[in-house]
Amino acid sequence: MEEIKKMKEAHTVLNQVTYEPKPLYHGYTDKRLRINVTDNTIDMIDIPQEVKEKFTGGKGYCLRYLWDATNPDTKWNSPENAITMSAGPIAGITQYGGTGKCLVCSISPMTDIPIDSNVGGYFGPFLKFSGFDVIELTGKAEEDVIIVIDGNKGTVSIEKAPLEHKDAHVLGEELTTMYAEDDNDRKNVAVVCSGSAADHCNLSMLNFTFYDPKRNVVRLKQAGRGGIGRVFADKHIKALVCHFKGVKANLNHVYDISILNRDGLKFHREVATQDDKQNSMRKSGTAYSLRIMSDYDILPTRNYKYGGTDKIDEMAPEVWRNKWLTQGGADGCWYGCSMACAKTADQFELKTGPYKGHKVCVDGPEYETAAGVGPNCGVTDPQVILEVNFYCDTYGIDTISFGTMTAFLMECYENGILNKERTGGLELVWGNAEAELELLHQMARNEGFGKIAALGSHKQKEYFAAQGWGDMDFMNDIAMEQKGLEYSEYASKESLAQQGGYGLTNKGPQHDEAWLIFMDQVNNQIPTFEDKAEALYYYPMFRTWFGLLGLCKLPWNDIVPADNSLTDEPAKVPEHVDNYLDLYYGVTGVKIDRDEMIKMSERVYNFQRVFNIRLGKGLRANDAIPYRSQGPVTEEEYLSRQERYDGQLVELVGFTKEEVEKMSLKEKMAATRKHREGEYEKLIDAVYPKRGWNLNGVPTIAHLKELGMDLPELLEVVEPLQ
Repeated sequence: MEEIKKMKEAHTVLNQVTYEPKPLYHGYTDKRLRINVTDNTIDMIDIPQEVKEKFTGGKGYCLRYLWDATNPDTKWNSPENAITMSAGPIAGITQYGGTGKCLVCSISPMTDIPIDSNVGGYFGPFLKFSGFDVIELTGKAEEDVIIVIDGNKGTVSIEKAPLEHKDAHVLGEELTTMYAEDDNDRKNVAVVCSGSAADHCNLSMLNFTFYDPKRNVVRLKQAGRGGIGRVFADKHIKALVCHFKGVKANLNHVYDISILNRDGLKFHREVATQDDKQNSMRKSGTAYSLRIMSDYDILPTRNYKYGGTDKIDEMAPEVWRNKWLTQGGADGCWYGCSMACAKTADQFELKTGPYKGHKVCVDGPEYETAAGVGPNCGVTDPQVILEVNFYCDTYGIDTISFGTMTAFLMECYENGILNKERTGGLELVWGNAEAELELLHQMARNEGFGKIAALGSHKQKEYFAAQGWGDMDFMNDIAMEQKGLEYSEYASKESLAQQGGYGLTNKGPQHDEAWLIFMDQVNNQIPTFEDKAEALYYYPMFRTWFGLLGLCKLPWNDIVPADNSLTDEPAKVPEHVDNYLDLYYGVTGVKIDRDEMIKMSERVYNFQRVFNIRLGKGLRANDAIPYRSQGPVTEEEYLSRQERYDGQLVELVGFTKEEVEKMSLKEKMAATRKHREGEYEKLIDAVYPKRGWNLNGVPTIAHLKELGMDLPELLEVVEPLQ
């Protein structure tokens, strides 16, 4: 405590504003908090009704106010680039599972366009309860500062903070202790921070904390994608702190709490009776799906060359459940979530790095982390996966981008683009866990080859080509990044719909817009281009709705009603869709149907598309994808599935069996590539009109008018491209 006291005494308050916290009404405060750390101004501004009607909240508010803060020439490190955070009107209720999400947006150092990332933890709801629907951070401080919001006292302050550590698991504990009134108050403090890597690493993310009283530890959830942590550090913001005491069932002052109680009880009964029969989320978290993905040829292995590993038993769900993950706790990242999927490995002893020998609490691993830093890099040892997981989190590095980027580097090493001399001694061969961890530590220290790794895959390709180390065409084929963002962890070669689910996103290849691989590859539910186009219209819009309202996706379809398979559209989980419509009505008092739900999302989705165009991206050319995500780049890939690929040349392309037998391997690969790339272009031709876009990917003026989004600033961008 003496050390914490010295840290606090070293703070200098640069500005403090007092305010009267406004109670929520039907899920909203109708206030935004804008903080400029260049001149230390703190403004509290009314949110107009028109913004509320068109942008809803959450991601919608984040994008609206990011647009207003920036201009067509704004870069990720421009002072005016904002970081915006908003939880949405449903966020903070405690009756239903998965209702504590916060959305974070900024112009990304990886993609140069807006990135949005969703995150659990307590900060989003606490911010709302403290009186603000959205916070906007702009400017650049001269020295590291902490922004402190106390929703009970009604104060917002900017404090110079020179002594606190930067690694997230340490900083989170320090600030939770510093701003809690006593030990019992620790649960009322939420911290947002990044980590020591954020000062120089483009892959950096934000950690959002929540206090776990059972373990007496501050835990971390991540707004992982797109490098927002790098923007945070560039602004010299060390952390945000929000203190709010008094969470209870109806702080949102909802329209009809009985609706929330009814649907919440129904959902909790489903979890209690169905979870063990379905996905065992309460026992394994999202890592339950590792074996399933490997069995169905979807688990990315060795930089997405393959879709599974013969060592999957080493990291199967029962291994995590029985040996590594603590069982029996209510592991939700917001109050009232009975899915309890935020699993941890407790008392995990670190073997490497600056905290070697420390016993720590590791949040995870999530499926994406385990797949990316594991089999995608040739690693299947849970000890290594958890160690990488921990250090990525505390250093502030996105685990998905790190795993996919490291896999790319390992394939570059395999092909002679990199060697031991060029990597400074790192032997980046498949399965070399020691090298994977050392690369991570170098990234955090900004040393050695870690400086190159910190650039991300997109900029690494440019660097390697400029050095004369490798062929750019080959690297473009194997680097699993698009729009500058590394792919998340699904091997999409055999799912055209999932190729579109990655490539036709606004922000880059993250599956939270459209996870269609099971519908397409496994269940063959969307066989035609028309079916795929409909799915690539509906699911991105439906999933966007979660980000507008402050909802987690997992309670939608990782637990389903017992009779869901008997419905007309089981993939949509219609009973749960109706639950969400009920929740919206119960909170806001506004009754909507399924069509209006999608239209709410379309407004924001099209706004984001135009935002991309405003910044020089967002067109058809930007939706191109690496060939590794479409088909076999190398001979070994083709030969590993030769029977499948030869058969497809007959069944899908139109060659006779005799013609295929006479082809050389290179001819087969060329014919396969021509067909698969052509299919992707046909998919784009089907999807764009369904979304109301022209064939260059630009929203049409007619569609914007239909949505009520024919705003002058949007029309100015799209009119020349009609």
